[in-house]
Amino acid sequence: MAETQDAKLPPEDSRSAELDVEASAAKSLFLGEIVEENLFPFPALHPEEAETVRIILESIDKFMQGREEEFREFDKVGAQPPEYIQSLKELGLFGLVVPEEYGGLGLSSCAYSRVLQQTSRYDASTSLTIGAHSSIGIKGVILFGTDEQKRHYLPRLASGEMIGAFCLTEPGSGSDAASVSTHAEKQDDGTWRLSGEKIWITNGPIADFYTVFARTDSEKGKISAFLVERAWDGVSVGNKEDKLGIRASATSSVMFDNVLVPAENLLGEEGKGFKIAMNILNNGRTGLGGGCIGGMKTSIALASEYATQRKQFGQSISEFGLIKQKVAQMTIDCFAAESAVSLLGHYIDNGVKDFSVEAAICKVFATEAMWRTGNEALQIAGGNGFMKDYPYEMIIRDSRINMIYEGTNEILRLYIALSGLKQVGEYLQDLSESVTGIFNHPIKGFGVMSEYASKRITRLTSLGRDKVDFIPPSLTDAALVFEHYTLALERAAEMVLRRHGKKVIEKQFAMSRIANVVIDLFVGLAVLSRVSKLIEERGSESCVNEIAIANTFSQQAKRRMNQNLRRIEKNEDEDMKVLADHIFENGSFDWDTID
Repeated sequence: MAETQDAKLPPEDSRSAELDVEASAAKSLFLGEIVEENLFPFPALHPEEAETVRIILESIDKFMQGREEEFREFDKVGAQPPEYIQSLKELGLFGLVVPEEYGGLGLSSCAYSRVLQQTSRYDASTSLTIGAHSSIGIKGVILFGTDEQKRHYLPRLASGEMIGAFCLTEPGSGSDAASVSTHAEKQDDGTWRLSGEKIWITNGPIADFYTVFARTDSEKGKISAFLVERAWDGVSVGNKEDKLGIRASATSSVMFDNVLVPAENLLGEEGKGFKIAMNILNNGRTGLGGGCIGGMKTSIALASEYATQRKQFGQSISEFGLIKQKVAQMTIDCFAAESAVSLLGHYIDNGVKDFSVEAAICKVFATEAMWRTGNEALQIAGGNGFMKDYPYEMIIRDSRINMIYEGTNEILRLYIALSGLKQVGEYLQDLSESVTGIFNHPIKGFGVMSEYASKRITRLTSLGRDKVDFIPPSLTDAALVFEHYTLALERAAEMVLRRHGKKVIEKQFAMSRIANVVIDLFVGLAVLSRVSKLIEERGSESCVNEIAIANTFSQQAKRRMNQNLRRIEKNEDEDMKVLADHIFENGSFDWDTID
């Protein structure tokens, strides 16, 4: 029996080497390598922190349960009342990630993600108010602040006396975060004069503290980061934005008109602002991931309740195969997203040096899974789902922004692919130096490349082709899928570089398909890791549903990966481009049946 075989697994402490902080589990997939020590065993919160989190979750439940009508009213008027925000402060929800020495709770990334999951089960706007403060608004001080900056700001930020916001996006810059025009001019006494405008700033209208990125154009770099207080002369806030979703959260533009910034409020090193911004965003991905997971769990619960109670044709619609299919898929997506986000938090909490691709994967997968899950919940509710008297339409509106902010999913797919290809390029002996130059800054608009000599790419050699060794027998077939497609990805990555050379950066169709393969591989391995640990703890006979999730995800991923890899070479990409150019030229759809 599988139960007997699975029970023979060695104990956890002998199953995995210490986490390799130098390795990226996702980037290594491009090289045909599965870095097992960074995937197995599946992480868990330390018991002491887990108990703290349980207490926080209980407090959140007591505070937020039964407020559905209030949240709808907040959504309708487009604001959270001051007394509601004060209650969030009193609950300690603005100090979640602030170290204890500065008056915060000092939660790990994994624990913080779990808390954001809980608030998101009730109201996405509440999670955004908390998350924009903790995930990105004040994270720069925690990661890069001086001791004095931390002593000066963190206690007030932990208590909510000051609320934080992250100021990066500008009119016209969009996804090209490196093209900021807000500028800071260094004065003779070391202070800075800051001028410019930032748009779509979450918490902008209620924040007292801004992490601002501005062009400095010094010899040390083009962008720097600054800590700016709203109370300073020259700082002003625009009108609150009227949004499609997350309407109760406060969003506005923030203007800086010749603001005098003290020298000691430069964050990190001068000229290192772009790196700081990307690090902040990557570190904040677990909060966004946790929020999506919470929304998915609510959607699943709503869909289940509605399906079991709704009668059609003399029976509950939960008996219909197509309804079962929807709920099962929603469950698989949620389990997979939670597994991947947990691994990302594990990397952040344990000092892995490069987790940027894993962070991008989690953002893309979790936000799209949330969108699918909310949409299916609404579909199961039928006409009721479309009505404002029910929660489904608000879930849909609230979840749509997730695929846009903190890096659009399109840009992040390009980042995933190009970052991995850089890793491959470094292993190609004839092209290593040139390729490294191309991909130094793949997110900076994906438009600027250094020239490099056109050389013949040689095949990858001496690469590890590790198998997944510690999978229980009941997951063998699933493991084989990811082993096989890890090697297929390696071959595809080399082929793309061989074929396109420096022009690979222009092949966005191919890059998106490669990214999709990597997303399926990393998320699938996260699922295998989680289910393997559950089998080890409970035995396979008690993990029938979890095994079904792993096996189903692996087969679905297999079909997607096969299709994506095949379509790198055989596709209709050129026809699609020609058609799009025709529409761009004409400015409209120019066919009509009466012509």
